[in-house]
Amino acid sequence: MKIIYIDLDGVVADFEKGRQKHSLSNITPYKGRPDKLPGIYENLEPIPGAIDAVNKLLEDQVFDVYFLSTAPWDNPEGWMHKRLWVAKFFDEKLIRKRLILSHHKHLLIGDYLIDDRRFNGASEFKGEWLHFGSERFPDWKSVLNYLKYKK
Repeated sequence: MKIIYIDLDGVVADFEKGRQKHSLSNITPYKGRPDKLPGIYENLEPIPGAIDAVNKLLEDQVFDVYFLSTAPWDNPEGWMHKRLWVAKFFDEKLIRKRLILSHHKHLLIGDYLIDDRRFNGASEFKGEWLHFGSERFPDWKSVLNYLKYKK
């Protein structure tokens, strides 16, 4: 099986939209540090096409899928909210104990990392980094097409 890690914020969950809607986003100490916003991770909307795409990967016998996200050190409730967010949108049988929170994504062993940012070790990942939102992988359709071809 091919191991796939999928980032949450900006890949599956629409963090930017949540930041824009949050009532405290332009107030110190949160301005410039949206990851510290209270409750920011609790009710994020999914990225268009993300839920269906991830479900296809979760149900595909070729892939072993995990969510790999960085949780803000200074916002411990964010850790819990990420866990609850995943359970809200995906079948518990398919995602149970498949959420990994790490500031060092490059330390994990796998075939693919789907992530929108190069930070927290994503660009140094030893497998293949699929830069979500880039020209090559602008959306979930392009990611699924690529992974289907790579089987």
